Amino acid sequence: MYAVVKTGGKQYKVASGDVIRVEKLEADAGATIELDQVLMVGDETKVTVGVPIVAGAKVAAEVLEQAKGPKVITFKKRRRKNSRRTRGHRQQLTVLRVTGITAGA
Repeated sequence: MYAVVKTGGKQYKVASGDVIRVEKLEADAGATIELDQVLMVGDETKVTVGVPIVAGAKVAAEVLEQAKGPKVITFKKRRRKNSRRTRGHRQQLTVLRVTGITAGA
């Protein structure tokens, strides 16, 4: 069974046992959370698409760690003006392991 969930403004296709990296969620390592914005649930024979979400469907996940993404460097240079600007960013991420998918009504 698989599901498409929405969290942090992005959509992820997950199955039981998958490990995904999502935008930071407020939970400690080892905690269990439920993702309730399930857009689609399916298996080999049947697919349920929500309007916009599937009623009663939930994805249970265990928080493995709070991590940081790769460093992104932005460099701007304006020619002949001696103007340069360097900025960096590292996105805060939460690593989740999907433990179960509950199909809605």
